[in-house]
Amino acid sequence: MNTSVNLLAMDNFLHSCSGKIHYLKTWPQYFDSIIHKDPLYRKTVEIRKNDRNFTIGDILVLKEYNVDTGYSGREALRIVTHVICESPWVPTGYIAMSITEY
Repeated sequence: MNTSVNLLAMDNFLHSCSGKIHYLKTWPQYFDSIIHKDPLYRKTVEIRKNDRNFTIGDILVLKEYNVDTGYSGREALRIVTHVICESPWVPTGYIAMSITEY
């Protein structure tokens, strides 16, 4: 699986979507789970502070980031397919998003 986002393909795809685009730092251990080859072990939920008003249809450009070395250059493009942002399931101010590959 190629985890690097082809910029031209991404640009064409993003213009066809109605959601917002969010560029997000993702720690290496979570990034590896997001791009895992086996669907049974792949991370399909993102829990984030909801400071960007995430919604269904939004595009997440997840960029692998290490606090010691910075960005690795690896990226994964995901679409938000479902959201939960109310208590008691998610703490106030946070959101749980189901994500899938495009």
